[in-house]
Amino acid sequence: MTWKAFHNRGETLRSVIATAAVRKDGILPMDLDGVSETFRDELDLLSALQLKWHTRLSGNIERQMLSQPMDLEQRVVLGWRQTADELVGVRLILDNYCANPIDEAMAHAVRIATAKEHQYLAVMAGRSGLDDATSTRIGADIEAWGRDLHRGVAGVIVPADDEQPEPRGSLIERLRAVLAA
Repeated sequence: MTWKAFHNRGETLRSVIATAAVRKDGILPMDLDGVSETFRDELDLLSALQLKWHTRLSGNIERQMLSQPMDLEQRVVLGWRQTADELVGVRLILDNYCANPIDEAMAHAVRIATAKEHQYLAVMAGRSGLDDATSTRIGADIEAWGRDLHRGVAGVIVPADDEQPEPRGSLIERLRAVLAA
């Protein structure tokens, strides 16, 4: 892929994400300028959106872990909710094509991506190992909790000062404080 093609692909993908956020209909915006020239088909575009979702999810979970690394599961849930808030249109598209794939290739790809995401959520929450057979189920439960928060269903109380974590001391200083307590 040339630099120009790569740049155009990124620009087109940003346009798709912005359009999806406005439309909120869960349908791939294949009618946008440049989409048919940049992406081979619906699966190619859906895969790019899945990658965008996963990349943002990973970053948001990592940022959540910085502020409170001891409450892993809650931080993973909050990271999922934050990502769903930021990429509402993308999440609607992923959910729609997960429930209604256009062909078997898409159904297969979506099943694998969903299972991998659930495993990732379970591992990051400290509830499962990579080879644990229950990780997919645990991750699905974590995602459901994140969905509830995204829809406004109470489940986690987040302190108001949670957005700006207080500067912490070094690891040694924190260990001394724990031992002193």
